[in-house]
Amino acid sequence: MKKKHSLLGVLAVFLFCLLYRYERHIHTQYKQDGFLLVPDSRCNVNPPFLVILVTSATNKNKARSAIRQTWGKETTIGNNRIVTYFLLGYSAHYQQQLLDESLQHNDIIQQNFTDSYYNLTTKVLMGMEWVTRFCPSASFVMKTDTDMFVNIYYLQELLTTKNRSVFFTGTSGEAEYPYRRYPPFCAGTGYIFSADIAKKVWEVSAQEAKFKLEDIYIALCLAKLKVVPVKMHSVKTFYSSKVKFSVCRFWKLVTSHGMSPLEIQISWKAMMHSTREDCATIMITT
Repeated sequence: MKKKHSLLGVLAVFLFCLLYRYERHIHTQYKQDGFLLVPDSRCNVNPPFLVILVTSATNKNKARSAIRQTWGKETTIGNNRIVTYFLLGYSAHYQQQLLDESLQHNDIIQQNFTDSYYNLTTKVLMGMEWVTRFCPSASFVMKTDTDMFVNIYYLQELLTTKNRSVFFTGTSGEAEYPYRRYPPFCAGTGYIFSADIAKKVWEVSAQEAKFKLEDIYIALCLAKLKVVPVKMHSVKTFYSSKVKFSVCRFWKLVTSHGMSPLEIQISWKAMMHSTREDCATIMITT
């Protein structure tokens, strides 16, 4: 009987310690100022060169997993640290899953608004707010989506040769817009800011009513700031459509849209088994 009580006592202490550790994690993750989940970015200790903010839906866990295993895995290229975080709203159905992901991967940014397509602009502005409050020492910020392939190596190379505040990487077209004309905008599938512009966009957004097309909305904020988007490269490198995969072609682009989780993984694996130098050699010899 004493043995049984002793075993129950040990089990009770173990469960108490486990619960205390979990609660401590939750209180560490839940922040003030409207944030539910935030990652420990180590921005004060080791500021990232590039922060990639990926808009995601709560049910897109397979896409997040594929990105974490490929281009979204934290890495350092040269001396430049690159980190990726996922932007999410709230869903009671998926909240426990997101808590578990946050605990395991430390890459979720979340606020208490409904996770839906109509809140995409709110989601992106949340990312700008997070950069402003938690990681202002970052050099650059990229916004992209979960169905994207991002060549972080070529992107890092392009960024290290530029000295601009924001880069125009997309195209314009018909859109829901509250004025007769709308400014040039960066396609929402991928665009780049310096961290100071991210701060200014977040601040000026308080003056402009939100609407669901975030790329147009961000362009409107840039117009208010008198910031003119520009192309990053004279040759097209950001694709808002799907690019047919070939190793050498993907080494010379930054984004390809409409990629499934499996396609992202296969494309990344193929690239990691080659180098840009291999492609240069092929071009010279052929």
